[in-house]
Amino acid sequence: MGRRLEMKNRKLELLRGSGNVYCDLGRANAGLEQARAITAAKIIRTLSAQKLSTRDAESLTGVAHSEFSRIRNTQLRRFTLDRLIAILGKLDKNVEINLSFKSRRKTARISQQAA
Repeated sequence: MGRRLEMKNRKLELLRGSGNVYCDLGRANAGLEQARAITAAKIIRTLSAQKLSTRDAESLTGVAHSEFSRIRNTQLRRFTLDRLIAILGKLDKNVEINLSFKSRRKTARISQQAA
């Protein structure tokens, strides 16, 4: 109960995220990680909508069921974005991918000292 009182008196700061959790966490390849996560989520939604088990998806696409299990468990380190897009294309022939790019903000300044 003492802990609860301590937290009650603390001031909390509310921060609005950027829309990309990987960017908010300071990840180096935030855009790529988000694109992979979004594509994996679409694969998971497609599997659910079609009521496919990982074995059913393997039979339908030729992609190993273990890969679908990894995607469902969001273990995406082994997947490139193009591989995830290819898997999604095998599941759903009516997939449209739109990409947009923004230039990166310069965050580091390089200073040169006279020699």
